[in-house]
Amino acid sequence: MRIDTRNEQGVTILEPRGKITIGVGDVALRGAVHEALDAGARKVLLNLGGVSTMDSSGIGELVSAYTTVTNRGGKLKLCNLPSQITDILQITQLISVFEVFETEQEAISSFS
Repeated sequence: MRIDTRNEQGVTILEPRGKITIGVGDVALRGAVHEALDAGARKVLLNLGGVSTMDSSGIGELVSAYTTVTNRGGKLKLCNLPSQITDILQITQLISVFEVFETEQEAISSFS
């Protein structure tokens, strides 16, 4: 599991690659979100296109990230969701909590 971080048009984009599962990816995702916020990010986009697997711990970490960013006055949005993650978010009805976009560019434009 690795997470690439970059900035585009004032949006901090986090791109996890690999598995977001208990004890591995969930901890890395939490660290990346906190690091971005500590660096002053308030517009955070999670591009999940490179995520191969996500378990309940990973879903919990998405909710935690959303809450943390929101509580610090920021916005967290998702893009490029693999079908497995879309299915999980729909089953849990969390799809209505997150702003989800098909492409990274659509998501970046939505912040302005």
